[in-house]
Amino acid sequence: MTPFGQKLRNLRQAHGRQLKDMARALKVSSAYLSALEHGHRARPKTGFVQQVAAYFNLAWEDVDDLKALADLSDPKISIDTGGLSPIATELANRLARQIATLDDATLFALNEQLKPKVR
Repeated sequence: MTPFGQKLRNLRQAHGRQLKDMARALKVSSAYLSALEHGHRARPKTGFVQQVAAYFNLAWEDVDDLKALADLSDPKISIDTGGLSPIATELANRLARQIATLDDATLFALNEQLKPKVR
């Protein structure tokens, strides 16, 4: 599941919407919506994120949060370390090989370390 997919499912369930009804309203297939929720589709395009925001009548700050989650929801990400230091390439390779073996606490700690610092 991607961050966007998890948020989409949480919104849908919090509003008591069935997947098929939401799909019909957004003019997409139930299969597409389900694949998005489960992280089996590429990150959604901005237009679709806007449709979801309008569908749930989200406030501006919630729309921005949804867009940010969509931006961080590519399930098949690749990292180009060309031109970076050897340690950057090593880190990218180690992460790619070991991410599936890391527990949630470790993933959370790494993610927090990489988030932009708010001042």
